[in-house]
Amino acid sequence: MADTCGQVLLGSGLTVLSHPLMYIKVLVQVGHEPLPPTLGRNMFGRQVYQLPGLFAYAKHIIKTDGKSGLFKGLTPRLCAGTIGTIVHSKVLQVRYAHQVVGSGQKAEDGSLQHVVNETTKEMIARSCATIVTHPFHVITLRCMVQFIGREAKYSGVFDSIVTIYREEGILGFFAGIIPRLLGDALSLWICNMLAHFINTYAIDDSTSHTGEIKNCSQAVTGFFASMLTYPFVLVSNLMAVNNCGLAGGLPPYAAIYPNWLHCWGHLSREGNMSRGNSLFFRKLPAGKMYAIEQKRFF
Repeated sequence: MADTCGQVLLGSGLTVLSHPLMYIKVLVQVGHEPLPPTLGRNMFGRQVYQLPGLFAYAKHIIKTDGKSGLFKGLTPRLCAGTIGTIVHSKVLQVRYAHQVVGSGQKAEDGSLQHVVNETTKEMIARSCATIVTHPFHVITLRCMVQFIGREAKYSGVFDSIVTIYREEGILGFFAGIIPRLLGDALSLWICNMLAHFINTYAIDDSTSHTGEIKNCSQAVTGFFASMLTYPFVLVSNLMAVNNCGLAGGLPPYAAIYPNWLHCWGHLSREGNMSRGNSLFFRKLPAGKMYAIEQKRFF
């Protein structure tokens, strides 16, 4: 219990610190570009036209809504983080208890079978946490996207729950959950399997600092996996706000997608599968024109 409380407190602190970053990322994912491109330099020092980065975007939000504007949607996100941590911990405890009761031959630590078993348990725990907390995730995203149309439709957790249930029913709370679950599962398996093969076949256990090297490989593979599965995150977030009555989820910002596969196909055809993946050195979309009035690219 103490460990879970500690995880909740740590997670809540990190959520508060990272919330402005997520807020800006979501607005970019939707396609909202309130500031026109400017002439700057890329990482190689060459002059190019760039889209505003994280800090320029944050200044615009502060100018519009004040510093508190950077924390729209924080309350439901904290709820999701707290509940998700508790559910994740409880599911792992139940799985461990069942494993102890019905334990037969235990897989050797570091073996492929051990990695598969641990990854499966972690995937089940994460999926349960995601399903339980997804309604709060949907509310968080919609609170953020209100910035585009200056709406106040989703003003609080309880009011948002009533609004979503009244307009969309139970399914509205789970908009975009399928690509989110698939992305989380793929990311976890790619990360753990790559780390296992690197640690097993590329790292010599006889060398010094083996533990630090293995931890580093886990971090690198985690970053690589998140890059590969980013399109699932993008599609999930777009589906969570699609056709919900907010300007950011309706044309011209987004088409009305019947399901997440149509959203994926549309983004792929438009070349927007990585939109919002980077908030620094943001280059202009190829073949797109900036519309000043609508603050987006066509």
